Amino acid sequence: MLYIGSHVGFNKNTQMLGSLEEALSYNANCFMFYTGAPQNTARSPIEDGLTLKALEKMKEEKMDLSKIIVHAPYIINLCNEDNFEFSTRFLTEELERVNALGVKYLVLHPGSHIGLGVEKGLDNIVKGLNIAFMNLKDNNNVTILLETMAGKGSEIGSNLKEIKYIIDHVEDNSHLGVCLDTCHLNDAGYDLTKFNDYLEEFDKEIGINRIGCIHINDSKNEIASHKDRHENIGFGTIGFNTLMNIIYNEKLENIPKILETPYVDKEYPPYKYEIEMIRNKTFDENLIEKIKKQ
Repeated sequence: MLYIGSHVGFNKNTQMLGSLEEALSYNANCFMFYTGAPQNTARSPIEDGLTLKALEKMKEEKMDLSKIIVHAPYIINLCNEDNFEFSTRFLTEELERVNALGVKYLVLHPGSHIGLGVEKGLDNIVKGLNIAFMNLKDNNNVTILLETMAGKGSEIGSNLKEIKYIIDHVEDNSHLGVCLDTCHLNDAGYDLTKFNDYLEEFDKEIGINRIGCIHINDSKNEIASHKDRHENIGFGTIGFNTLMNIIYNEKLENIPKILETPYVDKEYPPYKYEIEMIRNKTFDENLIEKIKKQ
C-alpha cells in the first residue's frame, strides 16, 4: 500500500488533531510534524484530550498511527560539545513528548561536527544517543530515525559508512533506524537513477528493515552539490520518473513517504496537488500554475 503525506503544522491549541486535519485536507494517509518550533525550545504541554480526539479521528479515517512521523528540532546537535548536555536533555524530552502522542518514529538530523572532525563528531552522536536512550522512561518505545544528509558544511550522515558507524556503536540500537531523504541523497552524491543499487548496498551495510521513513523531495541542485535545497516534485534535477521509481519501489511498499517540498511562491502549499500527481503516476507540467490558483 502507498503511504503518502507531507509535513504539516502543529500548534498548541489543536496539537496532533490539527496536524491530522491538515493532512486530511491534502488527501494524505500519513504525515509528519514538529511538536514545536524547530529552531527553539518553546514547547507547550501535550494535551491528552486533544491526542485522544486525534486518535479517534484517525480510526474513523482508517489512518495508521504507526505511519505518523515526528521530526526532531534542528537545534539538537549531538556533535556539538558546547551544547552537548542541552542536546541530550532536549532529545530525551522530545522522545517523551512523541511517546505521549503515541507516535512510533522521531526523525533526527545526526548533527554537524563544526570543526571537531568526523570521527569525534560520530563518537559524540553515539554518546548522546546512549545517554538519551538510557534516560527514557521504561514505557518509551519510540524509534529514532537518523536522516541521511546532503553533506552541507560539516554535516554528518551523508554516506552509509557514517550512518552505519552510529548504529553499530550505540549500545542498544533496537530503537534506531534510518530516514532516507531523496534530495539529500542526490546532493550527497548518490545517483538515484540507480536507486536499486543504493538499496542493495544499504541492505548489505545496514539492513533495509531499518528504513522507517522516506522524505520525498526533488532537488534544485546537481548531484554531489552538498547544498540541500528542496524542489517541487518533477521540477528539479532528480526528476519525476526517478522519484516515482523510489516511491513505488516494492521493497519500500509500506514505508511512509513524506513530502517536504517548498511552498509555491512561499505562500501556497503544494501537497494536495503533488499527492494527487503521485497517485496518478503522471507528471503535470502545469502543476505550479494550478497551485497558484488554489
